[in-house]
Amino acid sequence: MPIRLNLLAEAQAAEELRRRDPVKRAIWIAAMLVALMLIWSSSLYFKFMVNNSELSKVQLEINTLTNSYKEVTDNLKKSADINQKLQALQTLSTNRFLSGTMLNALQKNTLDDVQLTHLGLRQEYLFVEETKATTNASRVIPGKPATSTERISLEFDATDSSTNPGDLVATYKDLLLASSYFKEGFGKPVDINLKSLSSPTLSPDTGKSCVLFKLECRFPEKMR
Repeated sequence: MPIRLNLLAEAQAAEELRRRDPVKRAIWIAAMLVALMLIWSSSLYFKFMVNNSELSKVQLEINTLTNSYKEVTDNLKKSADINQKLQALQTLSTNRFLSGTMLNALQKNTLDDVQLTHLGLRQEYLFVEETKATTNASRVIPGKPATSTERISLEFDATDSSTNPGDLVATYKDLLLASSYFKEGFGKPVDINLKSLSSPTLSPDTGKSCVLFKLECRFPEKMR
């Protein structure tokens, strides 16, 4: 039987061993992993760029809506201030004290032997500063306009020259209290008090016996 010798067996074994070298396979695997990592990183970067673009658009929309919201809230605040001022002007124009109306009421409520000699009107106002309108996260909180508490008092001197001077003082006071102006014109009756009453004396104008008296009328306080 012939003997066959493979003179290349050693070289072929070495080549086979080289092909099966684990280090080389590890290098190939590592290279593939690096390539896959690069591909994955590239895809993440692409997604980041797309999302960043979307985020920029959303932020732009938010800024636009924020500016619009601020404009709307500013307009609501101005509107609330204007409405309050209009309401205050309306209240002032309809409820203000009119001296002519008061004089007309005195003219319509007279007694023959009672004569007014002096009339004094005092008006005092207690002022309160206005409160500006404010806004919170959801709504506009209206402010409060400046207000003043009106205090009006009326003093008038008169003479009673009736047959028995002094008898008509209470009658004249009751006459004023019963008049529609002093009784109903201010929401509640006006307070009228006798401030002073003199002894009988002679009137320098008529020469008749008379008494001098002073009435004070305090009107109800009003918020202006």
